Amino acid sequence: MAEIGTGPMVIFLHGFPTFWWTWHEHLSAVADLGFRAVAMDLRGYGGSDHTPHGYDPTTLAYDVAGVIRSLGAESAIVVGHGWGGLAAWSMPILTPEVTRAIVPVSIPHPRRLRRAVFRDGVQRRQSMYAVGFQWPFLPERALMADDCARIGEILQDWSATPSWPDPETSLIYRSAFSLWPTAHCAVEYHRWAFRSVVRSDGLQYAKRMDQPINVPVLQIHGGADESVLTRTAAGSQAWAGNSFEFAVIDGTGHFPHEEDPSAFRDRLLPWLSEFAD
Repeated sequence: MAEIGTGPMVIFLHGFPTFWWTWHEHLSAVADLGFRAVAMDLRGYGGSDHTPHGYDPTTLAYDVAGVIRSLGAESAIVVGHGWGGLAAWSMPILTPEVTRAIVPVSIPHPRRLRRAVFRDGVQRRQSMYAVGFQWPFLPERALMADDCARIGEILQDWSATPSWPDPETSLIYRSAFSLWPTAHCAVEYHRWAFRSVVRSDGLQYAKRMDQPINVPVLQIHGGADESVLTRTAAGSQAWAGNSFEFAVIDGTGHFPHEEDPSAFRDRLLPWLSEFAD
């Protein structure tokens, strides 16, 4: 976990296959606006607990709410990428008392994503990597082979920026992912997502997430994201309220906050400034 600044809390959540460090270029800028910027590791990553269970968006939302409260804040603006973005979408419904506003990055509303996987052949094909994660043991071994070389390949494959990740950035993420049982925990998120289509907890979560979101939403997406298509992300407003903005960062893929940090801040900081005390 990293923390800087004072004021209202903005909590940053990473996605697969990164950790809190994915936000390192943005924390100081957010703190300079008058916020307390916090970046945390999700359950199963980095310095967090690596538990046997709990790799679903409901548990994740309660995890984040617990961190917010444990740090002495009553509420926070939640910025989340990928799986962290699913937590961001979930928190206004599951933990509204601690959720002031949300910024989902590179992830549509979970109901929109579910619908797109079923109805959009291209999005379904791009999501098929998760099917390979359903096997026991083998996905973890593949992700960890050759000093987690596959993690570096995923970062490159999902990026649309040839210069990102550079070798140093790739090594940082590969090194963090190599700490067992991070690989197992990361795969467990994807196993839950695949199985949630028929499991009772997944169906209950989907039903709850059909409720409208009543906090301000800034959704940010990479215009060249081939992992989660822009047209998939663009349908999320149906579940958001009147205070909704959708920002596309052209030329970036699945990691817009790292591929083009300056453009990302150009979208995020003016929006955040409206919440500064």
